[in-house]
Amino acid sequence: MATERDKLRERLDRATAHLDPPYAVVDLTAFDANATALAGLAGGKPVRLASKSVRSRELISRALRRSGWAGVMAFTLPEAIWLVRSGVADDVLVAYPTADRQALTALAGDPAVAAAVTLMVDGTDQLDLIDAVRSPGNRPELRVCLDLDASWRPLGGRVHVGVRRSPVHSAEAAGALAATIGKRAGFRLVGLMAYEAQIAGLGDAPPGQAVLGRAIRVAQRGSYRELLARRGAAVAAVREHADLEFVNGGGTGSVAATSADPAVTEVTAGSGLYGPTLFDAYRAWRPTPSAYFACAVVRRPGPGLATVLGGGWIASGQAAASRLPRPVLPAGLKLLGAEGAGEVQTPLAGPAAATLRIGDRVWFRHAKAGELCEHVNELHLIEGDEIVATVPTYRGEGHAFL
Repeated sequence: MATERDKLRERLDRATAHLDPPYAVVDLTAFDANATALAGLAGGKPVRLASKSVRSRELISRALRRSGWAGVMAFTLPEAIWLVRSGVADDVLVAYPTADRQALTALAGDPAVAAAVTLMVDGTDQLDLIDAVRSPGNRPELRVCLDLDASWRPLGGRVHVGVRRSPVHSAEAAGALAATIGKRAGFRLVGLMAYEAQIAGLGDAPPGQAVLGRAIRVAQRGSYRELLARRGAAVAAVREHADLEFVNGGGTGSVAATSADPAVTEVTAGSGLYGPTLFDAYRAWRPTPSAYFACAVVRRPGPGLATVLGGGWIASGQAAASRLPRPVLPAGLKLLGAEGAGEVQTPLAGPAAATLRIGDRVWFRHAKAGELCEHVNELHLIEGDEIVATVPTYRGEGHAFL
């Protein structure tokens, strides 16, 4: 009897039989179901779409048309300007500070775009750079968001749990920076963001590592309790100096938990739309995988081995096996520990390898979401067992923002 994975492989193979690998697909039924689920997890608070995790204008727009989704979180200022000017969104928060003088010049020279884009700042030196590009009297007022560091620093700060982002960690520091921004001509503080990467971006059930999983869950509970109090205090301190339009937090891995924080007005998500392999390690909610890429078998180097052309689409972050793509269809394939996933060839072993013939497709899932799109010019959108549309990625439209 055919398993669900067998049926999925047959469906993907039928839909793409006329294509030559490598190529990438998105299953729209799973994509839409994930979008609905994420909006439901947010508990009525709007979900801001993280464009870094999608990297296709058409699919960003598709998600934004769904109930519960509003606004974009871009990863660079040039991308934000492009999304506004192309009509994808009229509310774009740039997630990271920028030092792109050309993009700042474009922003300062276009009042309509400046009204739609919010810059991220965590210090006065970033404001100084912006002023050096275009002085306050020669530009529209620029919208800014304060980045509050959400890492957990127990034991008096001797331990750091989380990523190293903003230097603004305490409520007092946030209030002081907000007061400074309020006195600077040409800027308007409209938002506060606190991204709890140690909760939203770290799976709490790593496969085969039960002890580590328990340790992660203990740390996440402690971090959440601490951040709940500190974020609320920071928001209160900042509101003494600014009329905040939004307080942003979270990611796909913490949508429900972050939205439960009364200080937060909106949550961010994006990776959950594609459902990459890193999210297989989460207990709270696991998206249905919707994005896959296919490579062709081109040789049989030995008994029980099959080699595909390409496949080395490695994800960013800590260099580890978790960042490698995973062969998932047919079931029963694995990478070789001595070779991994290669730029031009990837040998595979496992029970299914003996059944593969030259020209057969092997379907992979990427470890992270939008980074898949840096390897292909287009995404083939599948419903059932047919391609219903083919849409460009950022790369396919000639953009490599990072």
